[in-house]
Amino acid sequence: MARLTKKQKEARSKVDTNKLYSLEEASALLKEITYTKFDASIDLAVRLGVDPRKANQMVRGVVSLPHGTGKDMKVLALVTPDKEAEAKEAGADYVGLDEYLQKIKDGWTDVDVIVTMPSIMGKLGPLGRVLGPRGLMPNPKTGTVTMNVAKAVSEVKAGKIDFKVDKTGIVHAPIGKASFSADKIVGNANELLTTLMKLKPTSSKGTYMKSIFMSSTMSPSISIDPKIQ
Repeated sequence: MARLTKKQKEARSKVDTNKLYSLEEASALLKEITYTKFDASIDLAVRLGVDPRKANQMVRGVVSLPHGTGKDMKVLALVTPDKEAEAKEAGADYVGLDEYLQKIKDGWTDVDVIVTMPSIMGKLGPLGRVLGPRGLMPNPKTGTVTMNVAKAVSEVKAGKIDFKVDKTGIVHAPIGKASFSADKIVGNANELLTTLMKLKPTSSKGTYMKSIFMSSTMSPSISIDPKIQ
């Protein structure tokens, strides 16, 4: 097992593992215990009381973080020629169709989100093996398959993210960067948690939000009280 550095030990010593923190406390503490030389990402992990194996308990959705993700999202717009101009004006990093379909087929996936149109989804089907495992397959439920390409691109650029509960019942989502103020971290976290509550399946019984952990890249995780959210 790798030995902890002096800064890692110091960070761990500041986190009370027996305490359930408020969002405000956790956000302020996280900034204290993040020592990376780069602008670390901040993530929220929420364990839900659902059984993802059951279709009626699958939790999936999108949320527009009020303060953005802090990351410059690379967007590929796979569109017909008549939609290329609006996609570029909205801020898409890559715009086109056949040439990018071939690049993806050859293994290129250097983007964060792909936005496309309903008429093009048929061409993306054969690329599922490449796009699926990387979470890049466009989906109407997340707003990435639409005729309003400009809106979809601009929303992603502004901080819209999609999330999906994994097979263990946990939702992992980025909510900002360590350079964010504590207030902005709280605002983004609240937006995600509020959205998750709205998506609670009617078939979910018992405690819905079981645990919440906040962490940054390489930092210890901080347990947040799910009852006060």
